[in-house]
Amino acid sequence: MITEHHEKNLHFDEQGYQLIEYEDFFFTQKNKKVTLKELGEKITSINSFFFEYLKGYNIPCAFVKKSGRQKLLFLKYTEFPFKIRILNAADKRIAKIFSIKTGTTLELPVLEYHYVDSKDSMITESHVISFNLCSYDELKFMNRLCSKINAILKSFFERRNEYLVELTCGFGKFEGKIFLIDAFSPISMKIVKNESDGKLPDPYKIETPAQMKKYSYHLLHLTNGD
Repeated sequence: MITEHHEKNLHFDEQGYQLIEYEDFFFTQKNKKVTLKELGEKITSINSFFFEYLKGYNIPCAFVKKSGRQKLLFLKYTEFPFKIRILNAADKRIAKIFSIKTGTTLELPVLEYHYVDSKDSMITESHVISFNLCSYDELKFMNRLCSKINAILKSFFERRNEYLVELTCGFGKFEGKIFLIDAFSPISMKIVKNESDGKLPDPYKIETPAQMKKYSYHLLHLTNGD
């Protein structure tokens, strides 16, 4: 199940753009709501950085600009009702199916489709097409974007001696074109240190405010270039 990192308050500014506010709470894997002061501000900054970074590599992003400490301005997109989960290492489910160790690096990234409102959320490419969630050509385009995004961000983290284990991407449509709309929360972006020093919380087991504070601060620290 794709776990949400925050709630989004959607409305429109005077120019018709979509304004998204990132609030100070997240939901754990057990669907427990946990409040953390200044989390929304951190997530806003992390998102802003990576959207700008990917736009520099010609990735189409609906992101327009940062608008205040906890808000980002986006194009007025229509969201596709599924997300694409990119796995560079085996999670518990994959490890169990293929009898390998959890965390084993995958030779090629695995793409999974997750229907947004479903408890058992994973669906297949056939589900996406059969239920008209998007066209086949649109899905192929999103898959290509995911591959490019993954390559760009894996390289970004590897240069900082980190490894991108998992990334979940959301897409939307504006004026007939597809844009990246969502990807960079501490829940959807899972990284580990290449050194096994145990200083960074396990991104799959973030349950407490202290764990989320440490992990989100680490991501923010990386984006600041320190």
